[in-house]
Amino acid sequence: MEWIVGIAIFAAVNAALWAISSRIDRYIEAKVPPEGRFIEVGGERIHYQDEGSGPALVMIHGLTGCGRNLTYALSPCLREQFRVITLDRPGSGYSSRSPGARVDIPAQAGLIAEFIRTLDLDRPLVLGHSLGGALALSLALDHPQLVCGLVLVAPLTHPQRVLPLMFLSLWVRPAWLRGWLARTLSVPLGMLGRKGLIKAVFAPEPPPEDFAERGGGLLGLRSNNFYCASSEVATMNNDLPEMVRRYPQLTLPVGLIYGSGDRVLSYRKHGESMLGKLPGLRLEIIEGAGHMLPVTAAEPVADLVRDIARQAKPRHHLAFAPATAVLGPS
Repeated sequence: MEWIVGIAIFAAVNAALWAISSRIDRYIEAKVPPEGRFIEVGGERIHYQDEGSGPALVMIHGLTGCGRNLTYALSPCLREQFRVITLDRPGSGYSSRSPGARVDIPAQAGLIAEFIRTLDLDRPLVLGHSLGGALALSLALDHPQLVCGLVLVAPLTHPQRVLPLMFLSLWVRPAWLRGWLARTLSVPLGMLGRKGLIKAVFAPEPPPEDFAERGGGLLGLRSNNFYCASSEVATMNNDLPEMVRRYPQLTLPVGLIYGSGDRVLSYRKHGESMLGKLPGLRLEIIEGAGHMLPVTAAEPVADLVRDIARQAKPRHHLAFAPATAVLGPS
């Protein structure tokens, strides 16, 4: 009889947590609604923003993020000179991820390649932040005909065997446990710790007060977003060793920019280690800056975009202001 009571209590607690998580999900979606358009790509419904005019620039966000991370401060710096297209990756923001869909780096890069074809973009410049940088690299390696140049902002470039402390909660295996946590504990616990999480991702710089809503920080706390991000963590190291071996194949212009104080991805491991692998690579280090450069250092990032664009598409007349000097040690 006691085991029956125990099962009943466990079921009741699960039902209560599920209801609370669903309610928080709806609250977050009301606070941070979709801002852009939707398009069907590869069986998924992709949410994206399309701003400005000029040469196409596709921007890809990182782990647990969404397009708002990049439209918060960076796209306003660029939309007068570029057609800036910022997408939510599958399973992030408001883009769908079908049950059973692959979440590995090449699969996501392949879907972004189809996104570029669907929008009929002419060899866009591609910017990737954090995990989005790994996707941008994979896109250039596997679909070189679709990309004219890369701008990688605090990117993941090599296997990351130990997760940063702020992302340890995503290291959940097997998949059934990941699904249970996503629907029960992850959302209420994420809401309770959201300020500390955002602060940790921005450290050593302070986050903007409105980043949770205007910057999309809240969206990554929803049930489906937790599940998809945790699935990405479980697979992201599988493909990076082979990508590292192939980096010397890349001959397009590539710019990397990091903060010297980045506590998520080390500029030494992921940035300086690229200098011997990519010919003509440009690396910039912003002294004292953290991981969220698209928010805290939008102008230096925009300057790097303009510089790589000059190299990538010389046939276009790009009337840009001169790029700023490299900041900090290189």
